[in-house]
Amino acid sequence: MAKRDFYDVLGVSKNASPEELKSAYRKLAVKHHPDKNPGNKASEDKFKEAGEAYGILSDQKKKQNYDNFGHAAFEGGGGGRQSGGFGGADFSDIFEDFFGDFGGGGRSRGRSTNNRGSDLRYDLSITLEEAYGGKKQDIKFSTTEKCTTCKGNGSKPGHSPDRCTVCGGNGKVRSNQGFFTVQQTCSRCAGTGEEITNPCTECNGQGNKQASKKISVTIPKGVDDGTRIRLAGKGEAGSKGGASGDLYLFINVHSHDLFKRSDENLFFEFPISIADAALGTTIEIPTIDGGRAKIKIPDGTQNGKQFRLKGKGMPYMRGSGNGDLYVQINTEVPISLNKEQKELLKKFREIENEKSNPSIKKFFQKAKSFWKN
Repeated sequence: MAKRDFYDVLGVSKNASPEELKSAYRKLAVKHHPDKNPGNKASEDKFKEAGEAYGILSDQKKKQNYDNFGHAAFEGGGGGRQSGGFGGADFSDIFEDFFGDFGGGGRSRGRSTNNRGSDLRYDLSITLEEAYGGKKQDIKFSTTEKCTTCKGNGSKPGHSPDRCTVCGGNGKVRSNQGFFTVQQTCSRCAGTGEEITNPCTECNGQGNKQASKKISVTIPKGVDDGTRIRLAGKGEAGSKGGASGDLYLFINVHSHDLFKRSDENLFFEFPISIADAALGTTIEIPTIDGGRAKIKIPDGTQNGKQFRLKGKGMPYMRGSGNGDLYVQINTEVPISLNKEQKELLKKFREIENEKSNPSIKKFFQKAKSFWKN
């Protein structure tokens, strides 16, 4: 059966760049690899065909011979094609992400470092006042710590881990995949190259053990609900000398009876009487720092009016200064009136009608115009 054109095999043009050749071959290799298509002879043939095509076209000298003479350039040993159809191409970077370290060549990544301890989460609830001033607090949680008996190596005192009998201490094992060899992390030692043959009786050879831990943490000023704080190295201990994980504090700030928060600003509503809104007054309000502040309410203040107290809000967690405090005035209409109050309000209404409030007069003019139309 005649061989297909190598450019057709890879699905590229003769002017394809080395990057385009590599990309085209990568897709075909992953698609038709024998491990993904066990027992599929057609896929295996396409995999070999793609490998041969890339092996020739990725070598500049061989590519030039192929462009001039086609397949005839490599028949009868001309062109020096290597067994397996790979030519002189370097395939390790193509298969590295698919198979791990390829063929034991110069791209070895060394022993596995997946012995890092797990990260932990701790949910901490605080009040708005505590979020304002910041605080130090002791927290207690369950974790794994390095075994003090074996100092984390997993072996009895006086003993050391032995060389892994499966990988010979390399942390990697080789296996044949069709017509080439791949190198993978040893499943026995997880890439460490060592075996525990005399396990520590305190931790059963794990190098760490379960423990209850107590640490002091600092909650910064201005922390908000949902803030995450990372404490490096305070998580679970790593195994076999691995680094410890991290501890993440997730902050929950309780809702406040008086203040509502939006970023660094605070809001609350202050009720006043109709008389105070009409005549004006001075009110004293609480502030989040436990102090008090005075606000002058001018006469004729309307319901919903907001007053801003600059710098009386929450501290900026990253930076200096504070947000603002906004006080909204809510005019309270009395639900029940005594006889004297009713008489006074009736008299006030008569006087108000005589003076004809401009806003009310303007509204009724619009209403009359609407009814007339």
